[in-house]
Amino acid sequence: MNKLSLQFQTLLLRWFDKHGRKHLPWQQNKSPYRVWISEVMLQQTQVNTVIPYFERFMLRFPDLNSLALATEDNVLHLWAGLGYYSRARNILRTAHMLIGKYGGQFPNTLEELQQLPGIGPSTAGAILAIAFHQPTTILDGNVKRVLARFFAVMHPINDKKIEKKLWDVAKQLTPNKRIADYTQAMMDLGATVCLQKQPLCPYCPLTKQCAAYQKNLVGKLPKKNVKSKIPIRSATFLIIKRNNAILLQKRPSAGIWGGLWSVPELAGEPSTKAIRSFCQQHFQIPIRDYLLLKSFRHTFSHYHLDIFPILITIKKLPEKTMETTSQIWYNLKHPTSIGLPKPIRILLHDTSYSLHQVK
Repeated sequence: MNKLSLQFQTLLLRWFDKHGRKHLPWQQNKSPYRVWISEVMLQQTQVNTVIPYFERFMLRFPDLNSLALATEDNVLHLWAGLGYYSRARNILRTAHMLIGKYGGQFPNTLEELQQLPGIGPSTAGAILAIAFHQPTTILDGNVKRVLARFFAVMHPINDKKIEKKLWDVAKQLTPNKRIADYTQAMMDLGATVCLQKQPLCPYCPLTKQCAAYQKNLVGKLPKKNVKSKIPIRSATFLIIKRNNAILLQKRPSAGIWGGLWSVPELAGEPSTKAIRSFCQQHFQIPIRDYLLLKSFRHTFSHYHLDIFPILITIKKLPEKTMETTSQIWYNLKHPTSIGLPKPIRILLHDTSYSLHQVK
């Protein structure tokens, strides 16, 4: 172990003992199951956002066996609003694999863990370090930022070659002792002190050794490859209502909101001709009038979506609107526990309110 690594570990752990987060819900019982769920939820999601989702998830699925018995809708319902829904589907797939292939036990090697859906090298490293106390390494967004500033990395950290070098450096710094505390300390330092914007350098234990701080480069690092401007798309959402129910369709597993329930939609802004043609072709519904509701914008990671909801009221029930495994009538007064994207939940809530106002 070189002098720099020992110094880095000592300063970081000393800071963690005084200032590290030790009361997060998943820190109270560091079983492989709880660590796994928390680490997947924390992928690209902030701690404060994750906490209530984690607590609800644990109440409903306290262990691996209860999760393995769940349906996809059960899991997606609890995940709704957290985003990146492939994580939820992968969690269920992994639960089935752990029960079927590993007898309900978590494998304790990096190679085996990374064969499970949704578990990459950093998540696998966190599970092994925190739950199994193995000297494995993590490299999430917080850790990348800390290392990029500490070593004043002047190249974009989302470059594949630079990321590989950061992995090498992170491994060299990883200790053999107190590995769970060290792993949490790295995440905590990035999340609470070495912030992306307005970092709190006076409170950082590493400032004297931090190359970016010494060279007055903290505000300029880490660098990232510039992403192109996020495009704007538009869609017309059809809220087809009969009595107190709204027609919902299950989205394909691949793509945006995969596996969740949503309303039928058309690309582009509302067009009476397009709406009439679509409803006649897909649902055998002749459209005379509809109500245009308030539009709103939802932002995905790679584009903005301007949503134009319209309300269509029908009395008869054409054959093509009958319930199937991929199409249901969602009762607004007695809603069922299904996976709904956050914008759809908001839309259904607003629609229910509007209907009461009309009456």
